[in-house]
Amino acid sequence: MERIPILKMGDFLLVTIQVDMYDRLALNLENDLVQMVHKNGSKGVLIDISAVSIVDSFMGRIIGNVGTMSKILDAETVVVGMQPAVAITLVELGLPLAGVHTALNVEKGMALLQSKIAIDPLDLDMQQDEGVDDDQPE
Repeated sequence: MERIPILKMGDFLLVTIQVDMYDRLALNLENDLVQMVHKNGSKGVLIDISAVSIVDSFMGRIIGNVGTMSKILDAETVVVGMQPAVAITLVELGLPLAGVHTALNVEKGMALLQSKIAIDPLDLDMQQDEGVDDDQPE
């Protein structure tokens, strides 16, 4: 069975879709991504769709589902390389891709992911509760 490779890069997972997506492949990708986020404790997922020229409502829902499920597992999702025709189609289909951030290319997508996870609000709350002063050396 055909699978789309998922690369681990530190705290992030990188997926580059280079083939035409069909329903079973999209479902496998969704399942594989969510499993890898959980298994690796990944903090971000970057999906490069620059080679994708057509997105149907099913594929749009899969991307949205990945974003929502990743968020539940404490990971951010960024989609990069979206062609203008794909963006138009998603808007016309009424698929807002809730929980998914977008960026122009992989470089900007990685920078966005890094900025999203740079400061964890829970870490700040714990530091304040413990009386940790960031200005003082430990």
